[in-house]
Amino acid sequence: MTTSTIVTNGRPARHRRRVEPIYYLFLLPSLVLFTLAITVPGVIGIFFSFTDSIGIGDWNFIGLTNYIALFSDPAVLQSYLFTFGFAIATVIVVNIAAFLLAVGLTARIRFKTGLRAIFVIPMVISGIIIAYVFNFLFSNSLPAAGAAIGIPGLETSLLANPDLAWVAIVIVTAWQAIPGTLLIYIAGLLSVPGDVYEAADLDGASKTQQLLRITVPLVAGYVVINVILGFKNFLNAYDIIVGLTNGGPGTATRSIAMTIIAGFNGGDYAYQMANATIFFIVAVLISLLQLSLTRGRNQF
Repeated sequence: MTTSTIVTNGRPARHRRRVEPIYYLFLLPSLVLFTLAITVPGVIGIFFSFTDSIGIGDWNFIGLTNYIALFSDPAVLQSYLFTFGFAIATVIVVNIAAFLLAVGLTARIRFKTGLRAIFVIPMVISGIIIAYVFNFLFSNSLPAAGAAIGIPGLETSLLANPDLAWVAIVIVTAWQAIPGTLLIYIAGLLSVPGDVYEAADLDGASKTQQLLRITVPLVAGYVVINVILGFKNFLNAYDIIVGLTNGGPGTATRSIAMTIIAGFNGGDYAYQMANATIFFIVAVLISLLQLSLTRGRNQF
């Protein structure tokens, strides 16, 4: 990419960047693949959401019938309620835990580099493997421990309790998500100038006051990014829920993604494609919210 300068009255008046054609050549393969693999199937799916197609065979155009039916379907409404509640709870747990860990791992403690490496290990493990391991712990090890120490609430598996199964899902999802959020918070904390804390020490500010009045305001942009990105990711929860509860007990922990995929497998292609379209619109709105909240904060 080259930059040209237009000189007016002896002074540079305007800078214009000219993009070399070779950049478009390198961009073309990715653009073609993205269009064929993402855009075209998405547009086709949105079209079929206005039909009665079951995925194969003949179909008829039925307009907004699928969309109208979605808003009166208790199973779909339950999946949205569970998914949004789960996402909000997990975002809170992940960000509080990750921020406190980041504060500790950027403090003057020994072996902090090694501890950072240990804490990010869950990030590189497959979600379904994590889910199966914790499934065993919640179904066998934890009830056995609860029976041994005499805690009635732990003698049965959390995953079998329709009122508490979501807690287990939040715990496991948070355990996997904390490392990625932790790394972003560490980057934010390391970007805070040390002179600020030295001045606060001279003024007699305690560590708690420094944390609340200096650290938190200066990393607020990172908090916004972690909250929005985390919320979007948790809305797509699937593999961990499948490995832990498979949407049960009953349909108590069935997420939106699980509802859509189950519908595809059960012959409700057009109906669940309408559900997927609405879910896509929700994701786009959240992305627009993220852009509006992070605009001007991308230069830390």
